[in-house]
This record gives sequence, structure tokens and C-alpha cells, in this order.
Amino acid sequence: MWFFARDPVRDFPFELSPDPPEGGPPGPWVLHRGRKKATGSPVSIFVYDVKPGADEQTQVAKAAFKRLKTLRHPNILAYIDGLETDKCLHVVTEAVTPLKMYLKERAEAGGLKELELSWGLHQIVKALSFLVNDCSLIHNNVCMAAVFVDRAGEWKLGGLDYMYSSQGNGGGPPRKGVPELEQYDPPELADGSGRAVREKWSADMWRLGCLIWEVFNGSLPRAAALRNPGKIPKSLVPHYCELVGANPKVRPNPARFLQNCRAPGGFMNNRFVETNLFLEEIQIKEPAEKQKFFQELSKSLDSFPEDFCRHKVLPQLLTAFEFGSAGAVVLTPLFKVGKFLNAEEYQQKIIPVVVKMFSSTDRAMRIRLLQQMEQFIQYLDEPTVNTQIFPHVVHGFLDTNPAIREQTVKSMLLLAPKLNEANLNVELMKHFARLQAKDEQGPIRCNTTVCLGKIGSYLSASTRHRVLTSAFSRATKDPFAPSRVAGVLGFAATHNLYSMNDCAHKILPVLCGLTVDPEKSVRDQAFKAIRSFLSKLESVSEDPTQLAEVEKDVHAASSPGMGGAAASWAGWAVTGVSSLTSKLIRAHPAAAPAETNVPQRPTPEGLPAPAPTLVPATPATPGPWEMQEEGTDTADDSSAADRWDDEDWGSLEEAESVLVQQEDWSTGGQASRAGQTSSLDVKSPESDWSSWDVEGSWEQGWQDPSPPEPPPEGTRLASEYNWGGPEPSDKGDPFAALSARRETGAQLRPDSWGDDNWEGLETESRQGKAELARKKREERRREMEAKRAEKKAAKGPMKLGTRKLD
Repeated sequence: MWFFARDPVRDFPFELSPDPPEGGPPGPWVLHRGRKKATGSPVSIFVYDVKPGADEQTQVAKAAFKRLKTLRHPNILAYIDGLETDKCLHVVTEAVTPLKMYLKERAEAGGLKELELSWGLHQIVKALSFLVNDCSLIHNNVCMAAVFVDRAGEWKLGGLDYMYSSQGNGGGPPRKGVPELEQYDPPELADGSGRAVREKWSADMWRLGCLIWEVFNGSLPRAAALRNPGKIPKSLVPHYCELVGANPKVRPNPARFLQNCRAPGGFMNNRFVETNLFLEEIQIKEPAEKQKFFQELSKSLDSFPEDFCRHKVLPQLLTAFEFGSAGAVVLTPLFKVGKFLNAEEYQQKIIPVVVKMFSSTDRAMRIRLLQQMEQFIQYLDEPTVNTQIFPHVVHGFLDTNPAIREQTVKSMLLLAPKLNEANLNVELMKHFARLQAKDEQGPIRCNTTVCLGKIGSYLSASTRHRVLTSAFSRATKDPFAPSRVAGVLGFAATHNLYSMNDCAHKILPVLCGLTVDPEKSVRDQAFKAIRSFLSKLESVSEDPTQLAEVEKDVHAASSPGMGGAAASWAGWAVTGVSSLTSKLIRAHPAAAPAETNVPQRPTPEGLPAPAPTLVPATPATPGPWEMQEEGTDTADDSSAADRWDDEDWGSLEEAESVLVQQEDWSTGGQASRAGQTSSLDVKSPESDWSSWDVEGSWEQGWQDPSPPEPPPEGTRLASEYNWGGPEPSDKGDPFAALSARRETGAQLRPDSWGDDNWEGLETESRQGKAELARKKREERRREMEAKRAEKKAAKGPMKLGTRKLD
């Protein structure tokens, strides 16, 4: 029977890379790249081939193997595995690069910053301090060839071949036998007696001085070159001179050297070193210290090395979020570091954390996620967005904090291309309808209109037909002037999505009404949009064959390519109007004020001052916007009540029960809460998305607020604020009289929007309804009395003491 001996090298769980060796420390060791067979993770493998007649070198290699296996310190090369046979020694460590090769590569890429060098030298000195002060060991081989750099840019001390004990047991220092290493020996070793050596760390500190000289100046040609510091930074020169002094007694202890360099103004006293030291001790830091550290970290990341951010800062950020209480403060540095990752790494490390963060109830976490969504949205796939992110994001539409509602609206610009049919065309449109109709913040209503215009191209053809015209028409009736401008810009940005009939019968009548708007910016945009639509209609009238080409996008499926026009037409609203919202939120972060003054331009001389335009911030019972039918009979179209708030919102109404208390104008606002709730439950069959139209029946309007207080001195009105239109001129405004009429009307009826005489129509309608209800009640009463009389006559009079059995 034959027995075959197993090859231990073949069974070793690590294998050498086919790439040529990277070299290694002077001596018999050769450094190879390698990988773990099971996982493919990279490692470094130091290989020593046993040669006949080299017993002394073999003993030194085996001693280094043993030392590296037993010594564990963050700044010493990390041992992973090893293999010892009669023919070779294999030592597997973390993946590293020799310092000399690392410096050369970085020099070709622009060189290392002093911050990186200061932290690298700090790590080597700290490793020497550990060996000398804690282990009583002399390294005896400190040089550039004994230093390695890992993937995070951390410097590791290796080359433990010639290490010996400083306490004398185990013999003296081993003989090196390598001429390249003898130039790093201190001058006192030339004295064979060794009487000049007074401190156990003196020789290693001399060699540390040689290492510092080589890091800044290149390879050391001879020991005499140490007298010239060369490119060594001035803040380090005094401490360097102590290391290479001829008197070994003045060479400081490694711990003392670190203390000197960390003093104010010292070479190692900088933000990079402080950040690394904090990260090394982050597990024992107090929560308040961690919060402060992460808040200040973002400012420093731009000056930190990329490898350091990816491999050292990022794991600590992920750990702090996963197991700590860092919260929202880790978001900003996390996304900043994420820029250094490729798509695969981002999916593996960042996206799982982001998805988990969206389920958080922390408001600070949610608003920071929304603000920085642009940095990670491209890495999110559609199933993740629709099932794990969007269901949590939509809660922001119902939040009581205006800042969260505004950021939620803005985030839809990024989420819309990834939303499915149900979330985009049904769920999102319900929330947008509610915001545009009921939100008390004018800028949020404005940005809702802008966002709808920008995502209009992503909607389905049927949704576009139902939503866009009605939504933008409603915006043109908003009391907040920028919202009216946004409605006009929305029409212009989505002009290719309307049929010629809609342009002529629905859109142009709305725009023509805005040509006499009190705000000049609204009038200017209205005239531009009217000219645009008229040009289209005229071109089709001249050449009817162009109709198919002009209306090609009307019934087309949703197309992301059509969103560019909206972005250019309405880009001002997100930057200009949102700043106003931010001011409102910064001034009142907890609760919005009852009324918010809108900035205004000074009134030109000789013209009446416009009425103060106030943005209702937190009305007690917000109502939908009032829209009056133009040119048609109200009674004919009353069955098709086209208003967004008539939709059955379901959970939306339950989530904010305060908003269901709406005043019925027909009853003078005296209906009880029960009556109001029951009236909301009765929905018209036509009250669906198909009923959106500008000539709808708007029976509910703004509630009568308390008389507004005069604005503070110097407050600019919305009618005088430059919202992106042309600069005001000194010429008199022929429409300024409309503002005065508006002011007079506001004094008489605060919810009036102008001088249109709507009171007569409403009064007649109320009287007619009341008379009809009274007649019905009288007829019903007479019928009931007749029935009771018939029953009484049939049974006859009841006798005293008898019991009525029926």
C-alpha cells in the first residue's frame, strides 16, 4: 500500500499572488501579495526559504515569526496565520505596502501632506513606546524598510528579526550581518565596550531620527547627512535634533517624545491626529463627546486622505449609528465619505443604513435625510424606493413642522422617476392635492405647485389630463402671489401635455384673468404664457396638419425626458420661495406664527399703498381655496364639484382630525362638529380625480380670521417683493388701483379676493336652499300628522288603565 505525504503549502488556506514580490525588509524575507482561498480577501505573505548552511539566518527568521505571532498592538504589523516547514516559513499578515514604495506612489500622485506624515510617525513612536516601556523590548531595526502601510494609510511597525530583551535575559542583540542596516546604528555602538549606552531606548530613538530624515529627504546616504535637517518641518526640527544628538543620555523616551510633539504648536498637534486619537478611544467616550465629535467631523473630512476616510472613518460612522446613539449627526459625514466609494461599495455599506434611517421617528434624522437625498438617490433601486423608503417619506406630508413638509415636497423631485404607478399617480397626488388646498404655509403651497410641474412628465397620460389643468388653475387663485406665478409657470412648463381644446377652453381663460392681477410679476408671467399658447394655436390654425405633431405628447406614456422644460421654467421657486419658508421656520421652529408678513417692495411715490398681504400660518380651521365659476351657471355644474379636498383621503383625514372641521358657508359657519363630520362623509359620485376642473363649485372658503394686526415698520409686502420678475420701475403702475380696491374689500370681508360682487350670487343661493329645505320640512310634518290622525281614528280612544299592545 502506498502512502502519499500531504503538501502543507498546498493545504495552506492562503495562496500567493502571481504578481512579482514587493520586496521586504533587508534580509531573507520576501514580501508577496496574497489572498485567502475561502473569501478572496487580500493579505500579505512574508516568505523565507530555508537554505543549507544558513542556520543563523534561519534562527533569526524563526525568532521573528514567534515575536510577530505573540505581539499584539494596533501599531504593530498584525499577524493572521503562519506556516513553518523544513523548507520554508510563511507569515500571513494584514494587507500592507512597504513604506518606501508607498511614499514613491504618493509622490507621483502629488505627495503626502504633513497631516498624514505626522500621524504616521505618531504611530511608529507609539509602537516603540509600547515595546520599550510596556514589554521591555528593544526593536533594534527601526528604519524605513521595517515600516509598512495598510489600506487606510495607517503605519505599522514590522521587521522584528533583531529584537531582544532590554533586561538582559535571552542574550544580547543578535548579529545582523546586513551591511544596509549598519548605517542606522548609533555612534556609541562603535565603542565595543558599550559603556556609552546609558538608556535602553537610546539606540532605537537614534534610528527613529534616521527614519524621520528619510521620510522627508529620501534614502540616507551616510550618517553625516543627519546633521542637515533638509526638508524636515521647522516645528519638528528641535525634537529631531534631540534624537540624533551624540549624547545618548539626552535622547528622550518615546513617550516623552510624543508628549513634546503634541504640545501646542508641535508637529503632531493638529486636527488629523486628534481625530485619529478620538476614533481609537471612541468606544469609551461619553455620548455628548461623540455628538460633538461627529458634528465637527464634516468640516475636517475635506482635508483628510481619501483612504483614511473610506477605511477608518466610515466603519466608525457605521458602528456609531448601528450600536451607538449618534443619531442624525452621523449623516453629514457619512454621505461625505460615501463620495469616495464606488457603486458596489455604496450599495453594500451605505444603502442598508440609509434604508434603516428612513424608518426612524427622529425628526432631525428625517429632515437631514431629505435634505441630502441628492447624494444617494442614484444608488437606490426602484423596489427599495417603493417598498422601504416612500411609505416612510409620505409621513412628512402630514408633519406639523413646516420644514419637514417643505423638504418632503422637494424630495419628490428625486423620488418621482423611481416611483411605481400606484405611488406616483394615486398616493402622491392625494398628498399634493391636500397640501395645495389646505396647507397654511403659502411657500409650501407654492413649492407643491412647482414640484407638480417638474414631475408632470412622469405622470401617466390619464393622470396628467385629470390633475395638471385643475392644479395649476387652483394655484392661480391662491392669495399668495408666488403661488399664482408658480401656477402660470406650471402651465408654461407643461405646455406640450395639453390638447389644443384644453389650451383654448381651459387654460387661456384662466391666464387671461391673471392679466389684471394686482401683482405685476403675475401679470408679466401671464402675458408670456398667453403669447406662448396663442402662438401654438395660431400655428395649428395656419397649418392643421401640425396638430398631430403638436399633440404627440398629450397621450404619450410618462417620459423622463420631458421634465427638462419644467426644471428651467420653474427653477426659481425652489431657490427663491423656499428661502422665505426657511426664514419662517428659523424664526419659529416649534410652531408657526398666526400670521406671517411677506417681504414687499416700497410703494412708488404718488400711488396708493397696497394692502398688506399676510401669509396665514396656522389658522384654526383651514379651508380649501375659493374659486368662482366664470361665464357658466353654477347650478348646471354643481353636480361635478371639482375640488381636490372633496376626495376621500381615508387615512389622511384620520391622521389630522383637526383639518376636518370645515365651516359650511350655507349655514353661516354655525354647524356643529357632528354636522360637519357627517357632511364630509357624504361624497358626490363625481368626486373623483376625473372631476378636477377649473370651473368647479367651491362652496367652502377661507375662514374669517381675526382682524390682522398692522405689519411691523419696514416690512415689505408680497406685492412689492421681487420674486424673480423684472425690476420695479419708477413709472406708475396702472393696476395699482386694484390693490386699493383689494384693501377695501379685505376690510369688509377678510376672505374676499377682490372686488368681484360674489355676495349677491351667494345670498340668492343661500336663500333658495333655505326656502327649499323649509318647504320640505313643512311637507314632511304635515304627512306625519296625517298618519298619526289616521291611526288614532282606527283604534279609537284608549281606556284608562288599559295597556296598548301594539
